[in-house]
Amino acid sequence: MSGRLLQEDVETEAQPVVGRVGNWARLSANEWRDALLRRMLAASDILAVAFGGLSIGFLLSNNVSALFWTITLAPFWVLLAKLIGLYDRDQRSLRHLTIDEVPLIATWALAGAFGMLLFLRLPVPGSLSLTGAARLMLTTFVAAFVLRGITRRLWRYATPPERTAIIGSLAEVATIRRKIELFPEAHLEIVAELPEIDIESLRNGDDWWRSIDRIVVSSSSTDSSVIVELSAIGQAHQIRLSVIPLSRGLIGAAVQMNHIVDLPVLEYRTWNIPRSTLMIKRALDIAVSAIALVLFAPIAALIALAIKLDSPGPVFFSQIRAGRDRRPFRIYKFRTMVADAEERLREIVPFDKLTEPMFKLQNDPRITRIGRFLRRSSLDEMPQLLNVLKGEMSLVGPRPEQFDLVERYAPEHLFRLSVKPGMTGPMQVNGRGVLTFDERLSIERTYIENLSLAADLRILVMTVGAVFGGRGAL
Repeated sequence: MSGRLLQEDVETEAQPVVGRVGNWARLSANEWRDALLRRMLAASDILAVAFGGLSIGFLLSNNVSALFWTITLAPFWVLLAKLIGLYDRDQRSLRHLTIDEVPLIATWALAGAFGMLLFLRLPVPGSLSLTGAARLMLTTFVAAFVLRGITRRLWRYATPPERTAIIGSLAEVATIRRKIELFPEAHLEIVAELPEIDIESLRNGDDWWRSIDRIVVSSSSTDSSVIVELSAIGQAHQIRLSVIPLSRGLIGAAVQMNHIVDLPVLEYRTWNIPRSTLMIKRALDIAVSAIALVLFAPIAALIALAIKLDSPGPVFFSQIRAGRDRRPFRIYKFRTMVADAEERLREIVPFDKLTEPMFKLQNDPRITRIGRFLRRSSLDEMPQLLNVLKGEMSLVGPRPEQFDLVERYAPEHLFRLSVKPGMTGPMQVNGRGVLTFDERLSIERTYIENLSLAADLRILVMTVGAVFGGRGAL
């Protein structure tokens, strides 16, 4: 084996896990982490059911019997969640987010509420109305979604990350490392980097893997027989194995893996987005932007007052941006910089010397005090709801760029102008300002090639977490 260990404390024996007691002492590190997470998630689900019971027992009605039976039968809700698969999904993926299981949580809440409706309509226990069942379902769903997200954060805080070895070329290792840095919810710690490995070293007692919890392999630099051997080692010693496909260009973003019995088939998405999807997307844009403009009007008035008190100049900032098919439109934002920011930009950023069509400014001197808060909270983009209502933008889409930058696009970059730009989008929920230009393009290509209403709703929900987290904001 050739390569380097990144920490001197990588030993030849599996690392002990502090705090194991009883039967847990016989578990591997991965088994211990998984078992703890399952128990924590089950506890959060019971708490969510309790919130649902309170909503029909005290908060919004007065049905003590329904509250009693809902909490009493909470273990059956946990069993139902287990049958649906809500406790076994994390260990199957490198990066698992609570939002990925929203359909399953909704199914669980619906099935649980329907079961309670049937049970509490029996003569002995009591009664539950359809309205109460709907309230139980909605409250339980929202509580479970929120509590599961909090639980995963606490679990990551309480448990050590998976000790990870990466096998691949320098470029492949750098790519994988970058993703781990951008998305800490993967909960990995790289302790070894290996450019290559051969099957003889694995079979002849080279046991470096004994201190590893996960192995990430790039199959472009690893023989298939080595992957088979690593899989056998992983099964025998509870070591996770993740394999990066042979060629990212070959697999691409718009590819789905299917099976005909035991035959794997890659299906390439080469069809256009259905017009019905675009119509519903536009209807969602109109409805949400119109309602949001009304609801946020008082907040907008306070922001306008704060901008005026903070620095001289107009409340709003507008600029010509490139829309779908390079059609120009005027974007609106709350002003977050000094009044002459546009004139000063040429002094700070020499566009003619840019190596790629983007720029990032850390600690931009043109940003005002209130502007820094508005940018970090994304409240400066609230006026773009007008652009959405007018049809120039969408709620979700690629970032709208200045024409000075779009004019520097290469032909392979123009795909991002094939759809309307968005107030939020894949870039805003996957790194924001810390992404490189190539990373932005890759993320936005994945979104465009797989555009769907479900993807839009997922990004909208993730935007809330990105805004409150503030990670990557400039």
